[in-house]
Amino acid sequence: MSEGFEVTAGQIPVILHVPHSSRLIPENIRSAILLTDEELSYELDQMTDSHTDLIAHNAVADLSLKPWIFKNQLSRLVIDPERFPDEREVMNKVGMGAVYIKTSTGKNLRDEDFNPKPLIDKYFKPYAKAFTDLVSNLLVKHNGVLIIDVHSYRLNQHPNAVNHGQARPPICLGTDDFHTPKWLAQLAKDCFSSVGEVIENQPYSGSYVPLDFYGKDQRVLSLMLEARADQFLDEKLQPHAGLVRVVSALSSLISKSKV
Repeated sequence: MSEGFEVTAGQIPVILHVPHSSRLIPENIRSAILLTDEELSYELDQMTDSHTDLIAHNAVADLSLKPWIFKNQLSRLVIDPERFPDEREVMNKVGMGAVYIKTSTGKNLRDEDFNPKPLIDKYFKPYAKAFTDLVSNLLVKHNGVLIIDVHSYRLNQHPNAVNHGQARPPICLGTDDFHTPKWLAQLAKDCFSSVGEVIENQPYSGSYVPLDFYGKDQRVLSLMLEARADQFLDEKLQPHAGLVRVVSALSSLISKSKV
């Protein structure tokens, strides 16, 4: 484990990216968060993609050739490694860019004049560099790489959001016109149809690609899995029997991917 992330080595050029599964907030960062402990616990319940790390690890457990796993060890309330760190980020409009200023309900998470640069420098940039280096090394060895972004989302939309009114199916697949070929999107739809209805890019769209490759290198393939939380978690955010279906579908996608 490096500071803020953990990389589990694999044998094939597939990376399972797990950016939002952790609830860990270092105390020195917690001290600048305005919420009470009870309010923070609620916010973590709302914003953490609980047990998506379990989905990733279980999906590779029985594979003879395993993908890499790149896991964020810190809560997204520290930094969100998937946001653009600049004006390109649409979530800046609601105070939830690379460093969140607002909560899921729109309440102040940090002071309005909070300076995000120290968190960006300490956590965001090393995370991005490590991911970029991993992709670069896999491209040299395999001339191609597939990133599968492992997420979950709630049955009901958070108040502080930019995508109200969209479909919220059991499975959402985020795709990118440049980095997600049609065969990959179709394969993912076929694999995850065993879970339930699959819709592309609603309510979440796109997929993570390190900025050095984004829109530039089509050898870098990417697909985002958004499993609706009630498909594998109960009301206490604990896994139920549906977890097996999601895990099996992801394992099938990994084994059938042509990278």
